[in-house]
Amino acid sequence: MSRINPKFGKELKKYGATEFNSCYNCGTCTAVCSLSTGDDSFPRSMVRLSETGKEDEIAASLKPWLCYYCGECSSNCPQTANPGELMMSLRRWLTAKYDWTGLSGLMYKSLPATIIAMVLIFAGVIGYAASEGFDAEKVMHIGHYFEMFAIAGVFGVILLPNLFRMWYFAILKPSRKRIAEKPESGAKHSPGLTNLLGGIPLRIYMTSLGEFFLHMFTQKRALGCDDNQKRWFEHFILVIGYLTLLFTTVFLDWFSSENLFVIILGYLVSAIVFIVTFDFVSGRIKKSKEVSKHSRPSDWFFVIWLFLMGVTAFLVRLFIDFNIIESNFWLYLFHLTILAQWALIIVPFGKWTHFLYRSFAMYFDKLQKSANK
Repeated sequence: MSRINPKFGKELKKYGATEFNSCYNCGTCTAVCSLSTGDDSFPRSMVRLSETGKEDEIAASLKPWLCYYCGECSSNCPQTANPGELMMSLRRWLTAKYDWTGLSGLMYKSLPATIIAMVLIFAGVIGYAASEGFDAEKVMHIGHYFEMFAIAGVFGVILLPNLFRMWYFAILKPSRKRIAEKPESGAKHSPGLTNLLGGIPLRIYMTSLGEFFLHMFTQKRALGCDDNQKRWFEHFILVIGYLTLLFTTVFLDWFSSENLFVIILGYLVSAIVFIVTFDFVSGRIKKSKEVSKHSRPSDWFFVIWLFLMGVTAFLVRLFIDFNIIESNFWLYLFHLTILAQWALIIVPFGKWTHFLYRSFAMYFDKLQKSANK
């Protein structure tokens, strides 16, 4: 017998979904959604699961990640149930569900917790610089190594286990459930390694990898949204710019490099990052589009800190080239603080993870569809 879980609705409201219970299942959202098909009912099916509190089914679903929040469903909803924001809230909830540390859920639901974490990192950066006597050369040298080890540590200790948990909820657990319900079909079609891989042959995992890289770098699916081309283009430029800035500063050591190509490249991509993110910040302030009308603290932290990273990186390199960085060492400390907060809070526990989880969701969706052919 199917049971309703009202506690889930109360929990989901903490992630931003406050009006979804107003839905009376008219289907308008599905009718206007350009991503909705006969197989994927966007976003109506997720509204129904949320209303009834089907946590396991939501955790197994990739649909929240396949939505790019064009806002058409919310704009046309006759009950103002705001299904677009529900999908966004489900992405936040899923992020917390995947996170083995529990910190994502804490920071999504508690602004004071996020602020405290930010303050502690600020104190740590200033405390370290003070212990080194505010020696610019030494602190900048260690800062460069921090960038490398922070990226590797966050990915290896937090994000990689979380991606495994995502795969478990979306692929392996549903496969085991199907086998338990029909053991004869599971034994016949999922032997050995294939069974361990969620009933999907290793060959399909390998041949479908292109889907992951395609969506990670291009977010191609967003082009399926009506009137979303400008936002897609900005996201595309931002992704390329951010990844290039990351490569330039971390691997090419932009702040210490004397290579003219590397220096110019760094200036260019940092300028791109803060110009595009400035437009995102401006859009959230104006609230001119549906996607910007219900911004949560995690949304603001993401765009503002990304903007500050581009600005401060640009200025630090400029001060280095004018040989005035030592007399203005506060600027580098500000940049390092922004970078540390970004790397240790926003990347592993904030909205940045949506970029990673959405790319893997596209990959997992491809796996499921290829295996069912």
